[in-house]
This record gives sequence, structure tokens and C-alpha cells, in this order.
Amino acid sequence: MKYTHLMWDFNGTIFDDAEAGIKSVNKMLCERGLAPIPSKERYQEIFDFPIEDYYRSLGFDFDKEPYEVLAPIWVDLYNMNAENAGTCEGVKDTMEKVRELGIEQSVLSACELGMLNRYLKKLGVREYINEVMGLDNIHARSKLALAYEWIEKNPDARVLMLGDTTHDFETAEALGADCVLYAGGHQSRAKLQKCGCPVIDNICEIVDHLK
Repeated sequence: MKYTHLMWDFNGTIFDDAEAGIKSVNKMLCERGLAPIPSKERYQEIFDFPIEDYYRSLGFDFDKEPYEVLAPIWVDLYNMNAENAGTCEGVKDTMEKVRELGIEQSVLSACELGMLNRYLKKLGVREYINEVMGLDNIHARSKLALAYEWIEKNPDARVLMLGDTTHDFETAEALGADCVLYAGGHQSRAKLQKCGCPVIDNICEIVDHLK
């Protein structure tokens, strides 16, 4: 096989949680007299990393409420709104096919590690994952440091990264990996295409890229 590892992003790639994220931030916006995000399409156009810049673009004033105060409020709302969210279409079937190909699967996420493991188990996909890597805090700032640590421990790995944001493309570059981006998650196809890597509309398409 061309690759030894498939590195999955979690939010918006495995977990179909964009609507939960929108509902959560919209409640916070409305409570502060700010304009809510009107649609998923608009959300995909404006969502970005670092998260602090995304919050500023929505009108949050960090002089009044620092990001460190806002982040746990969002997490509590998100956990409530994401309660009934499932996997993105095709995720379980794809993970099964990848396992049959003998390719190891890992998850690399800016999500807090404990939360990440809980959701993977709840979604019924933890059994497919060889390694789970998440942050030690809820601030979702970056997963690049995790990527650098992982590749130092796995220098011979041939990795394909699958994600749904430009930050996933940056993470793939840190891994020295190829990247495929999924347009059904947190960022628009137009934004993803600027990275210059393949963009797919269905998770199942990743199997062809692995071959």
C-alpha cells in the first residue's frame, strides 16, 4: 500500500458536529446582543483557526470577556447540543475498509483528550483507532505540536491526513503527509480548495486515495 497510516481529524470529519457548534456559539452571540450565524453555509465561510480570531470576527470582545472565560461556556453548550449528533456519513464503513487494508488509523484532534475519547466510544468507532491524540485543555488552539511529537516517534510512517479544515492541511504538512480534505464539515469547499490538495464530498472516497 502507498500509506501505512490514515490520520483522522475528529470534529467535522468523524463527528458530524457542525450544527452543534453553530447552535452553541449562536446562543452565546444572542445573549451578548450580537448577530447569530444564519446558516451552515455562512458558518463554513467564516470558521477558522486560531479560534480566537474566529471569535473576534463574530464580535466577541475579549476585553470584556477573555477567550479563557468564553471557551468553557461554549464547551458546556456544545456538549448539550452534540448529545444526539452522530458520525459523518460513511465513517464506520470507511474505517472498516481501511482496517481490512491493513492500514493503521489514528485520530489527531484539537479537542480535549478526555472529551475526544468519550465521543469516540459513544459513536462506536473507538475500536478502529490504534491511537488517539488530543489536547490537555479545552481551548482548541492547535494540534501542530502533537503532530510534531507523533512524527518524531514514527519517522518511517507514510501518512495520509483526512480532515475538514485548512488547519488539517497545516497539520499534514507538519507530519510530512499527504492530505485530503472533506467539504462536509466546518469549512467551505472554496476555502479548502485553496490548499491545493484533493477535496472530497463523501468520506468513503478516501479509500480510493489510500490505494
